[in-house]
Amino acid sequence: MPGFRTGTVTALRSERKGLQRVEVDGEAAFVLTELLGPVALGDRVVVNTTAVDLGLGSGGAHVVHWNLAREMWHQRGPGHVLKLRYTSLQADTGVAEEAMGPAPATDLGGLPVVACDLHSQVACVALAFAAAAPGRRLVYVMTDAAALPLALSDVVAELRGRGVLAATVSAGQAFGGDLEAVNVASGIDVASRVAGAETVVVGPGPGVVGTRTRLGFGGLEVAGIVDVAARLGAQPIVVVRWSDADPRAEHRGVSHHTRTCLELAAARSLVAVPAGRAWPGEPPPGAELREVEVDAVDLGGVTTMGRGPEKDPGFFAWAAAAGTLAARLAAAPDAGH
Repeated sequence: MPGFRTGTVTALRSERKGLQRVEVDGEAAFVLTELLGPVALGDRVVVNTTAVDLGLGSGGAHVVHWNLAREMWHQRGPGHVLKLRYTSLQADTGVAEEAMGPAPATDLGGLPVVACDLHSQVACVALAFAAAAPGRRLVYVMTDAAALPLALSDVVAELRGRGVLAATVSAGQAFGGDLEAVNVASGIDVASRVAGAETVVVGPGPGVVGTRTRLGFGGLEVAGIVDVAARLGAQPIVVVRWSDADPRAEHRGVSHHTRTCLELAAARSLVAVPAGRAWPGEPPPGAELREVEVDAVDLGGVTTMGRGPEKDPGFFAWAAAAGTLAARLAAAPDAGH
């Protein structure tokens, strides 16, 4: 069950669209300003302490739930569709589909759609894509399998600031992207038709869930992303979760997460294999392996589970290979999208 307490804002650390990082009684907290409005020094606030109480590393900060310094907060949204529905924080974010109107059945004509099961893979894919296909439009569709507020992602803020991501779409109950979408399928369509994507990378925000069971992990959505992308006429590419350093046996080499997703997906997907490496054993029947030579990519600052490229090179090599493969497909003269 959640924990709450009241406190005083004692420091303002940083601010960007949708997010303030603050201290409440000297402890780290954040404010989702699109839901609550901003806070100021000295404001009395109610914070949700659950993540800190549980000792969570990802998201391990208090979340400001309400600002007691104001009597009310109202900010009209752009549409009639609510996200965080039936919670006390439901907000009229609207969705891009409201303005798109009726359309014939979508055929994305081979648009590369890269499916990630970790947020850090999104950065690797995006940076490799930018290196291999400079100037082409890569759009990120953030799912609701992990963090819901897109504003929380330092990775996305950095990639948008550098122009590596052309736009963002928050799908399902996730919110805060440049565009909002009802679900992942329509999010891919919105990325293509509204944001002009030449490639789409789909994946969760920070803070994924895993339980060390075969099916109990947030990244299982990759199987569904593969299937819906294929049905929409796109070309799905699965990012392999590989580790040379993870202490958990099930994530060494090809993670059981990747194997399970490829086994459960009905559609065929491309799987990029970095040159010089090999898939151990027989790949799942639906995986079409493509060896990829990855150009030099600056992944400085990107980490996974606290490890950078020097500590876990395989993780970054396999993810970058998927971004490079997507870039080459997007740049192919006969690309159908």
